[in-house]
Amino acid sequence: MPETSLQAPVIDTVERAAETPDREQPYGALGLKDDEYARIREILGRRPTSGELAMYSVMWSEHCSYKSSKVWLRQFGQKVSPAMKKNLMVGMGENAGVIDIGEGWAVTFKIESHNHPSYVEPFQGAATGVGGIVRDIISMGARPVGVMDALRFGAVDSPDTARVVHGVVSGISFYGNCLGLPNIGGETWFDPVYQSNPLVNALAVGVLRHEDLHLANARGVGNKVVLFGARTGGDGIGGASILASDTFSEGGPTKRPAVQVGDPFAEKVLIECCLELFRQGLVEGIQDLGAAGISCATAELASNGDGGMAIDLDQVLLRDPSLTAEEILMSESQERMMAIVRPEKLDGFLALTEKWDVETSVLGEVTDTGRLRITWHGQLIVDVDPRTVAVDSPVYERPISRPAWIDAVNADTAAALPRPEDGDELREQVLRLLGSPNLADKSWITDQYDRYVLGNTALSYPDDAGMIRVDEASGLGFAIATDANGRYCYLDPYQGAQLALAESYRNVAVTGATPAAVSDCLNFGSPENPEVMWQFSQAVTGLADGCLALEVPVTGGNVSLYNQTGDQPIHPTPVVAVLGVIDDVARRIPSGWQDEGHNLYLLGTTSLELDGSAWAGVVHDHLGGRPPAVDLEREKDLAALLAAAASESLLGSAHDLADGGLAQALAESALRFGVGARMWLGELCERDAIDAATALFSESTGRVLVSVPREDDVRFVGLCEGRGYPVLRIGVTDGSGPDAAIEVQDLFRIPLDELRVRWTATLPAHFA
Repeated sequence: MPETSLQAPVIDTVERAAETPDREQPYGALGLKDDEYARIREILGRRPTSGELAMYSVMWSEHCSYKSSKVWLRQFGQKVSPAMKKNLMVGMGENAGVIDIGEGWAVTFKIESHNHPSYVEPFQGAATGVGGIVRDIISMGARPVGVMDALRFGAVDSPDTARVVHGVVSGISFYGNCLGLPNIGGETWFDPVYQSNPLVNALAVGVLRHEDLHLANARGVGNKVVLFGARTGGDGIGGASILASDTFSEGGPTKRPAVQVGDPFAEKVLIECCLELFRQGLVEGIQDLGAAGISCATAELASNGDGGMAIDLDQVLLRDPSLTAEEILMSESQERMMAIVRPEKLDGFLALTEKWDVETSVLGEVTDTGRLRITWHGQLIVDVDPRTVAVDSPVYERPISRPAWIDAVNADTAAALPRPEDGDELREQVLRLLGSPNLADKSWITDQYDRYVLGNTALSYPDDAGMIRVDEASGLGFAIATDANGRYCYLDPYQGAQLALAESYRNVAVTGATPAAVSDCLNFGSPENPEVMWQFSQAVTGLADGCLALEVPVTGGNVSLYNQTGDQPIHPTPVVAVLGVIDDVARRIPSGWQDEGHNLYLLGTTSLELDGSAWAGVVHDHLGGRPPAVDLEREKDLAALLAAAASESLLGSAHDLADGGLAQALAESALRFGVGARMWLGELCERDAIDAATALFSESTGRVLVSVPREDDVRFVGLCEGRGYPVLRIGVTDGSGPDAAIEVQDLFRIPLDELRVRWTATLPAHFA
């Protein structure tokens, strides 16, 4: 980096670094610790050049290297069964996981965070989060076909929450809509604990034929290293090492230059250009440029290939010619890709990128030296073993301490909270929950997204999962859901992670799809806090154990740490995305009933499980006790039952029971198509030994509310009984039009018009 702003910079070459071992370097400002800097010097046998320091700082950052989480993430590769590997084409370690879904088709998907940038500059932070995850999908050789997002914001009535919400939602809709990708679902949650640390987790999914799969490696000595896409600018410098790998200080948004700036129109062209390059066989290996930019792309491609690469940094096309070599290496400018191309195919590659008007430059070639060597103005400024940059980063076994406060929190159960005893009070609380920010209608957000572009969306919000058709001829498709519950994880991170997995798994199953794979985004506070690391270790272990029990592999994901302001971390929030496969999307199951006269059945049993529930939080502002029990074998049985019922077209609708319990599921199912229902609780309360409030608001797991046409009633009940899954008829669909209502017999009646007003008014009142 320039030694002074008053004179031309002296290039810090490898030779000069060896000759000036005592030169002070700003490694601390780049996010490196004292011992990390000392280790770099030990690896190199000298001090690093400023270019090498820039590379190590971004690649050894928490965001890129997973140095505090690696020791726990290894469980995902260790806790596997043969069944989990059956359809797994690409697992962890690549840009995105790939699952074989049959008929020669594969699906690739991944979820990642863009949390800190989305607080500093919400619009660009969220927009480039979408752009970055979409490029991960492109780099696998797939065509992106959909996006989703899992969002968490601060208190709904905070002015700063409005700033972040408007920016994030606008950024997501702008980028995704411009790309022409449907946004098929996700979730949005409000809680003061996320006030200065919103979570913006973006998911993208793509489809490909098996033979089109591409991986990120640089093999073949003499093959060319080609950078193509947008020019490199000064945006996003230090995004990975400084912005994403540190806590926020008090006082509001800062570090704005570290946020990337996106151009979705450039990315749309890049998508089509990449797909044509793949079709013509012009690419040997490919890597998107996201976090850490050129530093990441060159180091990872080289370390995954033959181990050597020679790069001339002068060949990088720049938006800003004043950028230093270090800034070029660290820049996270968007819409860029790096490809490995055979020399004999280079002309064809360049002709095709010219056709698409995508700027391209040849930076260098693959070597057999085992070194990543980068020159600048004809002088060697980087000479490293790429594995030391991209693979052999520090691994920390951070101190772990079970929080001293958790026993008291677990002892403070919701069992003692007063529950409503009459119909009027139950009615009021049903409406209160329905209109609360976390259970209210999210259409104010989702209506800003295009959900049906490309013409293959089979399900989207407000259904429990998104679904997309892959093959028009056969109807083959997939479903995806994302879920998390920070309140549960605060009470018990091990069980909370499994509950997130179970709910996402169940949300896929209720559509008629068979769950097949997992991607996760693990959002936690500072790893330097032993209590946070205890939460993290428990959540990862719970998720790994849960995936093993359900026999669904973790194909990849993201860890986002340092989500805290000062000493206040967020609730542990592992977001779990589950992907499922359906043979024919024509047999999909919506989340609400469309016809009168169907019988309503509750699958599963209900217990007094109100700790951490929406009812406890909304009605009593209470968070304590232990989260609901989860029986993963039961969840597998339930998913298999639903898949069998779907294949025989026995169900009119299916809605999982989670936040808000049976009351919320009943209201949402009725509102889905404007058809009411009559329900009775007596037999349910008697069978499960519970009161009416528990029946309505408990968040016991393994439960689904289904509607069954009367002509299929006997077959459906027989299917449940044959599989030994608890089933109980609790109502009937009844009434549409202006007189439609939900009625809980002998307790209360609420017209659907009143329900809809309460459900839909909340977010517009705060943000519209």
